[in-house]
Formats: sequence, structure tokens, C-alpha cells
Amino acid sequence: IKTLQAMEQANVVLLVLDAHQGISEQDATLAGHVVESGRALVVVINKWDGLQSDERDRIKSELERKLPFLSFAEVLFISARHGTGVGHLMKAVDAAYRAATRDLKTSDLTHVLEQAIMEHQPPLVRGRRIKLRYAHQGGQNPPIIVIHGNQTESVPLTYQRFLVNRFRKAFKLWGTPVRIEFRTSDNPFKGRRNKLYMRQQQKRRRMMKHVKRK
Repeated sequence: IKTLQAMEQANVVLLVLDAHQGISEQDATLAGHVVESGRALVVVINKWDGLQSDERDRIKSELERKLPFLSFAEVLFISARHGTGVGHLMKAVDAAYRAATRDLKTSDLTHVLEQAIMEHQPPLVRGRRIKLRYAHQGGQNPPIIVIHGNQTESVPLTYQRFLVNRFRKAFKLWGTPVRIEFRTSDNPFKGRRNKLYMRQQQKRRRMMKHVKRK
């Protein structure tokens, strides 16, 4: 509980794993909590200098296999006892925090969205193409990108992940989770057609009355 409370109060979380013990289920659970909290993250593998080459390869493979959802985070291999690699910690923390608190312009976000759609269109839903119109920033730490369009409630998870990856690469949002929120925008012309039609009919009737008088 104290760990979770500290996580909520932190700007950047250091997830320290013991290279000699490997990655446990508890480590994976804790990593999941970090992602859910939206906190920026640096993964630290400690006691690295005491491992042989094959053991290091095993840990790297285990990291990719058990914690694939942390692919956005920088991974540092250190030895706290001997100070190896510790000097890179603050640089990694600073980079993660800057990414998590970055200001993103609406025009830039919308441009990246348009480029992503050109590369890979959203799927059809009941014969209609999902339309994503524009994007703007909805929050920081973590970055929240709000996308407006129609049928947005039907955007599949695979396409959401595709968009997250495009935004992450475009704005170098490494070291932080990125969240996307979809909003269905009302058609601004909805109802105007009927009003216009009624005005046209009224104008036509006035003109007809004027012609009859002549």
C-alpha cells in the first residue's frame, strides 16, 4: 500500500529489478500499477555487473517477454554497489519527466493524426468508415490526446495502439504512458438543413403571393 501511495505522489517512478532474481509475478504486477497510474517510468536492472553474458541475454529476453507493456520506458543496467551506470539515472528521469509534461499543439497533433490515417485508415463499422477529424491535448503527466470524430466508441484496441505508437514516435514521448480519449463530435450542420429548407419554402411562398398580386 505504501508503495502505491508513493507512486501516486511521484512524478517519475524508478522500477528497480534484481538481475540475480529475475522478473517475478510481483514485479509484473507492480509494473502494471505504474502504467495504470500514468506515471513516467524508468526501469532499472540492478546488480548487472555480476552477470555473465548469457545471463544478461536471458534477463533482456525475460524483460521483453514478461513486461512487453513497458516497451516505452528506458531500461538502465546498473550496479548500485559499485556505482556502475548510476550516473545515467538522473538523465533518464529528466527525459521521462519532460516527455510526460510536454505541451502538444493542436495543429501538430491533428497533422500526425491525418498522416496516420493516410497510412492506415480506421476500419469499417456496419458498413461505415470510422472518421477521426482532429486531435488536441487533454492533459499532461501522462500526456492525454483527445481525438474527435464519429463512431469513436467503435475504434478497436489494435487501432488505438497504432495511433499511440504514431504519436509517441512523432513527439518522442518515451518514458511515459500515452493515453488517448475518443469523443464523438456532433455534426455542426445537423438540423440546419431542415431550417434552411423551411426558410426557402417561406421565401418561395412570399414570391408566389407577389406574382399572383401582379
